[in-house]
Amino acid sequence: MPDAPTSPTGAEAGKFAAARRAVDLIGDGMTVGLGTGSTAAWMVRALAARVKSEGMTLTCVPTSSRTGALATRLGLNVVTLEDVETLDLTIDGADEFDPAFRLIKGGGAAHLQEKIVAAASKRLVVITDPSKDVAHLGAFPLPVEVTPFGHTATLRLIQQVVNQADVDGREITMRQHEAVPVITDEGNVVYDLHLGRIGDPEALMRDLTCLPGVVETGLFLGLCDTVIIGHPDGRAETRVLNKAPEIATVDMAEAAQLPE
Repeated sequence: MPDAPTSPTGAEAGKFAAARRAVDLIGDGMTVGLGTGSTAAWMVRALAARVKSEGMTLTCVPTSSRTGALATRLGLNVVTLEDVETLDLTIDGADEFDPAFRLIKGGGAAHLQEKIVAAASKRLVVITDPSKDVAHLGAFPLPVEVTPFGHTATLRLIQQVVNQADVDGREITMRQHEAVPVITDEGNVVYDLHLGRIGDPEALMRDLTCLPGVVETGLFLGLCDTVIIGHPDGRAETRVLNKAPEIATVDMAEAAQLPE
């Protein structure tokens, strides 16, 4: 007999709490952007369960091939961004966020599609756990997506920018998995900038994105107005810019019943 499903613990429990709370923001008939990553995967599963139980009609735009495959398998109505004019809401994770809700994303190398979908949305809600709440961005490596053609020449230009930036670290590494370069859905490579602290995210993004060969960075600035922080005990704290936080409690037992 297979083991009975169990509820998540630790960091995964916090991710589920944030994801489940965010799903409550989705209304029938909405067009929704589906983020990428482990926290977003909880959200997709919780959303699929709600759609099935309530008979909701949604249009879903995934931010990566991985998310699209999961959403399709779970029976959600998946389309491409070209099929819609605007999105009501995008729910996605983040690797870091600061008090101004500036983000670093791209740990899953999907930040280009994530940013395009977020920019096409009326609202971006970030779901995360307390470990991603930072005073200053930069402890998490900043991903920079680069075209394969001339990527070493582009790397030299990136290094010049980093050397002049207000940061604490200047090491740059190519993103690899099992000693093989990571290739994004668009066929690009990713360089990770190990900066420690980013003193001026706006200036750094401006200087990086103007370089030939740089496709996009993992800095998300001015896109997010709501962050939901999930805690292992089931509390979900919703923070909206310039408003007092709200606390809700999620039924953690629901996690064990979600579709795979």
